[in-house]
Parts: sequence; structure tokens; C-alpha cells
Amino acid sequence: MTTILAADIGATHARFAAFTHGPAGLAPGRSLWLDSAGAGSLAGLLDALRRAEPALDPARADAVALAVPGPVRDGVFCAPPNLPWSIDVSDPGALGLGRVVLLNDFQAQAWAVLTGVMDTAVPVLPGAPGSAPGQGGPVAVLGPGTGMGQALLAPDGRGGHVALASEGGHALFPFQGEEEFAFQRFLLARGGRSRVVGDMVVSGPGLAAVHAFLSGEELAPAQVAGRLDRHPRTLRWAARFLGRACRDHVLRTAALGGLVVCGGVAARNPALLADPAFAAEFLASDTHADFLAAVPVRLNTAQDSGLWGAAYHGAAMLGP
Repeated sequence: MTTILAADIGATHARFAAFTHGPAGLAPGRSLWLDSAGAGSLAGLLDALRRAEPALDPARADAVALAVPGPVRDGVFCAPPNLPWSIDVSDPGALGLGRVVLLNDFQAQAWAVLTGVMDTAVPVLPGAPGSAPGQGGPVAVLGPGTGMGQALLAPDGRGGHVALASEGGHALFPFQGEEEFAFQRFLLARGGRSRVVGDMVVSGPGLAAVHAFLSGEELAPAQVAGRLDRHPRTLRWAARFLGRACRDHVLRTAALGGLVVCGGVAARNPALLADPAFAAEFLASDTHADFLAAVPVRLNTAQDSGLWGAAYHGAAMLGP
């Protein structure tokens, strides 16, 4: 039996959980949330972890798997675009760590597709008869939160899988029609940016921006989410943008194995996927409508799925 400390470090919060791994697979233990933005550094975050109640000492784990919100370089470094400090594990001993692995946060979400968290996933679109995520090809993963994360889980040709990270949330977002072009101009003026990327549209801040554009009312993302049933136009626009981002991600990756939508915004607001605008936009294609109709779509509502994915990756690092 081995022990794995998994972390899902976000721009606002950092989630930690202790897992054990044995013949029966992964089993979760103690967990806690910490303030990541205010920690100041990875060392500060780990010190807060040791002082927390209940404390989790990373030095006592057989492996530490850190899922981080940005591209990982050389397996040891990440400069997250939405976090005010960088993450460097090139000298684990200086951090009080033993074996440590760094992976992108949505790479962890992709690994989570292979764990038990998918048992509670909510079907959104059925896809081809009898299809399920993971059957028939790669699985695309997309999730709106502070930004828009993307990843891919693909067969490795040897009976296993490989999880591929993506920074697709920082690619340009496509708009259509005069109303949407007006929204694009609104975003450019609002954020002082030179271009509009997916993070600015399919995310919590994007949801707030859609509502402000349509209603003139400035609210925090959580406030907008809590009032979606009273603002059908905001819901319809946000659902359409989410459907477009999901469709384009599936087409770019030929993800016939399915699409899994995760992330806090979607998990806490399933109406975004239940609204007819999501399906209409996801299936809209002049050339590949049949392909898209065969792709099963599921909503992963588990808030700890990133931890499961990180732990899965950490267990793989330790071997059988």
C-alpha cells in the first residue's frame, strides 16, 4: 500500500487530499482547502498545509502530485498566468518533499476520466448508440472556471492512455454576427486587451461579462450564476458560447471517444448544458454534423476530480 498526496492548485484555492493506493485502486483520505493566491509561494503553501488542521505532511507521502494551472516546463516548473507566483520543484528537498510530479491541472482532469469520479457524471448528449466516454477514441475535456481549461485523454496504442495538456483557453475565441461582434468590442474595452481569448468568454468572469453586456448590470460571477433562472438571455448566450468552445475542441482533437465537461462554473450551473442553445451550437457544423452527433457528452460534477486525476498520475509514477 502506498500513499499519495494530491494537490489541485487553482488561481484562488488549493485543494489537497491524501490517497492510498493498493490492489483495489485509489482510496481518498483526509482533505482540505487553502488560499493559494495569498500563500505567496509554493513553499508558503506547503507550510500552510503542514500547519493546517488536520495537518497533511507532504514529507510522509510516497509521492506528491501537484496539478497546476498552467503549462509545465521540463516537468518541474510552471508560471501560472492567473497565479501571482511561480511553481518550481527542481529541488524537492528544499521544499521538504520526496518524490514529486508536476502536471497541468487539466491534464489531471483528463486522468480523472479513468477514475471512479465518472460514476456520478451526468449525461448531456447521448452520442452514438451504446457509446460512452473512452470508447472509440480520444476523450476531450473542457471546463470553465477562473479560465477555460482544455485537455485530451488519448489511447497510447499499448492498452493504456496518455493525458495531453492544452492552453487552448488562451487561443482566440470565435464570434459570429453583429451582436457577438459588439460583445467582442465590449470585452476589448472592458479588459484593456488587444484580443479576446476563450478564458475571457467561457469562464466565471466571462459569464459576468455576458451579463453586463446584455443587461448593463455589473455582478460578480457567483452572483450571475445564482440568478441565471431570472436572466434567460444571459443563460442562452453563455450556453451557446460553451457549446461552441466544446464543439471546436472536439473537432480539433477528433474526440470520438467523448467530451467531458468539468470545472466549477459548469458543475455548479448544469443549466448551461441543459439549455437548448448548448446542444444546438455543439452540433452545428456544415461538414461534420454526423461526427458531432456521435460524440457522447457528459458533465463531471465532482469538485474533487482534479485531485483524483493527480493521484492517478502519482500512482502511475510509483508503478505497480
